[in-house]
Amino acid sequence: MFSTTTTTTTFLHSCFLLSCLLSALSCVSMFSGIETGDLEKRDDLFPQILRDEAVARLYELGKVSDGKNYLERTFLSPASMRAISLIRRWMEDAGLRTWVDQMGNVHGRVEGANANAEALLIGSHMDTVVDAGMFDGSLGIVSAISALKAMHVNGKLEKLKRPVEVIAFSDEEGVRFQTTFLGSGAIAGILPATTLEISDKRDVMIKDFLKENSIDITEESLLKLKYDPKSVWGYVEVHIEQGPVLEQVGFPLGVVKGIAGQTRLKVTVRGSQGHAGTVPMSMRQDPMAAAAEQIVVLESLCKHPEEYLSYDAHCSDSTVKSLSSSLVCTVGEISTWPSASNVIPGQVTYTVDIRAIDDLGREAVIYDLSKQIYQICDKRSVSCIIEHKHDAGAVICDSDLSSQLKSATYSALKKMEGDIQDEVPTLMSGAGHDAMAISHLTKVTHFCSLSVCFDMQFTLQNLTTNEDLNRWECCLCDVVEASVTLHKNMC
Repeated sequence: MFSTTTTTTTFLHSCFLLSCLLSALSCVSMFSGIETGDLEKRDDLFPQILRDEAVARLYELGKVSDGKNYLERTFLSPASMRAISLIRRWMEDAGLRTWVDQMGNVHGRVEGANANAEALLIGSHMDTVVDAGMFDGSLGIVSAISALKAMHVNGKLEKLKRPVEVIAFSDEEGVRFQTTFLGSGAIAGILPATTLEISDKRDVMIKDFLKENSIDITEESLLKLKYDPKSVWGYVEVHIEQGPVLEQVGFPLGVVKGIAGQTRLKVTVRGSQGHAGTVPMSMRQDPMAAAAEQIVVLESLCKHPEEYLSYDAHCSDSTVKSLSSSLVCTVGEISTWPSASNVIPGQVTYTVDIRAIDDLGREAVIYDLSKQIYQICDKRSVSCIIEHKHDAGAVICDSDLSSQLKSATYSALKKMEGDIQDEVPTLMSGAGHDAMAISHLTKVTHFCSLSVCFDMQFTLQNLTTNEDLNRWECCLCDVVEASVTLHKNMC
């Protein structure tokens, strides 16, 4: 087990990781003359930039919020506009050329020694959910900027053999418009022109909302935001785990085998509105009771898919087995009309979030769930409408490459820690990341180890002490360098 205490060392880990990674990917040895395992020389690698300043920036960004006592920073809200200015200033401080595109993404780029080479992209999102954690998204942005600043101060930034671009994506969470990856989806070219017509709860369309923020976007300019796949070499995203697995097994990092596919549904149940005291129970057409039954069915199906799904050509034993280990379902939002304690509601609306690593299995769950929702509505004499609000396919990592990365991680840890009984955890990322959208731009099968599948995972609880700091830095650097040797012709 690895020790877990302080918060500030997380940044030094991730920043150091990115510094090593940038050097390796760009064929520049940032640590020429430093032997592997020479911990004393690595200890003074710009601690002010990679730790003190980065941590201060994390807390500063965490205070940029639309909520008074909690963190909330949704797509192009007043807080997001302040965050854009702040992040752009930090990028310029790191020696990067900056701009903000028409979807609100913040870019910081250095051309290096060969501006015509394929670029390495590093990104994460700056928007948040309501009552968000401070590390979500921000860790990837701030650590990337800090790593580049360290290289800039060291005179290495301009010597990189390929361009490097940091992107702070404007909308990954999809809170306001209930559609995710607005920022990264525009870069990847997967947003249809009709995206601009999507409305929020106030019936304000995305294109009108952008105009309110002095961003005039058209269908043509949206399409122009797409990057040329030939201009992109790979994509890296450092992200917190957002789960308890690494803390439970006692490892500071894990190898990600894939990102779960996700479907978001909006279910509307309509019945007969009535007085709570005068309508007999036998005569009610209560959409709330129907919705409650549907939600219980959803929970049962997702807990035990093997007991509910029909076995056929689209739902085999292997699919059901995969669902049993990866399927998660959530009803996160519910509303009623007219929402009064003494009124039988006339309408109930709730959201359903379904995630699984197996896309066919996820589709089978949606089909079976939809069928049962309609059956419950028929039984209770109410009507139902099911809307698909979002679909994203799973991103699966190359199994051979993931296995090699796992072996490299284990070897590095064993070299420094001695005998290690447990295996390096292989994780499925149940949280959706911008890498899912960018995988349409950069082929994940080729850049698997460098974009999605070698995703450094940090949790708030799973942090090391200063005493352990150099060991973890060396481990992360060694593992990344080991993964790079798998692509000998990349420069």
